[in-house]
Amino acid sequence: MNPEQLAALRTPEGVKALAMAAELASGDPLSSAAALRSSGLPADLAAAALTQADLRRRAAGKFGADADRMFFTRAGLEQATRSAVAERRAARLRAAGVRTLADLGCGIGADAIAAARSGITVYALEADPGTAAVAAANAEVLGLGRITVRHGDATAADLSDVDAVFCDPARRRGGRRVFDPGAYSPPWDFVAALPARVPRTVLKLAPGIDHGLVPPGAEAEWVSVRGEVVEAAFWCGPLAEVPRRATLVGSAELTGTGDAKAPVGTPAEYLYDPDGAVVRAHLVAEFAATVGGHLADPEIAYVYAATPAPTPYARCIKIEEVLPFSLKRLRARLRERGVGRLEILKRGSALEPEKLRRDLRLTGPAGATLVLTRVAGAPTALIGQPV
Repeated sequence: MNPEQLAALRTPEGVKALAMAAELASGDPLSSAAALRSSGLPADLAAAALTQADLRRRAAGKFGADADRMFFTRAGLEQATRSAVAERRAARLRAAGVRTLADLGCGIGADAIAAARSGITVYALEADPGTAAVAAANAEVLGLGRITVRHGDATAADLSDVDAVFCDPARRRGGRRVFDPGAYSPPWDFVAALPARVPRTVLKLAPGIDHGLVPPGAEAEWVSVRGEVVEAAFWCGPLAEVPRRATLVGSAELTGTGDAKAPVGTPAEYLYDPDGAVVRAHLVAEFAATVGGHLADPEIAYVYAATPAPTPYARCIKIEEVLPFSLKRLRARLRERGVGRLEILKRGSALEPEKLRRDLRLTGPAGATLVLTRVAGAPTALIGQPV
């Protein structure tokens, strides 16, 4: 969306178009567009309104009720921080004494909004003019005068008058994800140098970021929401509290060095499948200690224990059978158990679950969980039930 389209949506005619589009958003797109045009709206305004209505509907999971008033771009919504994650980050910045924040690469303004609501004055900068206009509009419609949005190059930003910097480099180009940090915008060399300029710096990055890129002395945090790992964040300088942190938003946090090693033994009666944030943060050993568990293979992040224990950090499965992997033997055993409904989990296995499901030719009324893994380096199948 360019600034001209956004301006049109904010006119009285545009507001009318958005209201009509919201009522039609769940219907057939072609019929909805025809209905808007038949009301006398210009075709380009009708299309823009329908796009916004669809994006607002999709954004509700990230932004709640705010989504109905905000404006979005497709790429901006995809990379935008969920409100619960942004609010937690803003609260931590505020508690650390941050009162003025530079938001470099602010996107549609998700983190700037949360920071402003926490009482922080935000100077937001965005390289794309259309996205910058959207961020400014969002600050205005939400009544957040603490946010100033400018269109500009983050690498030329004056950071001399801010307490802290937040940088979320763009990781998409031409509609595709960018995995090479050197291709981020702004580029990684600039991003990595920010803590030297402003010690209180937070970098939001993709969950798959290389641990080798963690700045010296920084805290590396991986964040999950309802079991989905949504981001990594590097907290630099005085903001760093621990070497590694796994944050399960709304549930719990696990911290540690990321270097600890869990004991290794044989599979036990209960298997724990740790949350992805725990695995990404290299805190499996710290988690294993909380349940008195161990690994069955030093390279596989499944934790085994003799007894079940309630934990926010992992789901638990009661293991009923341990089999060396053999498709023929596994198919026969599942048939004997009458398993027709099968959940398939895997770590350390090259098998493709849906192809295996077809090859197993499941029939029967029973359900089970199948775990494909390695035990002491050997391919192994575990059959069990969720606890």
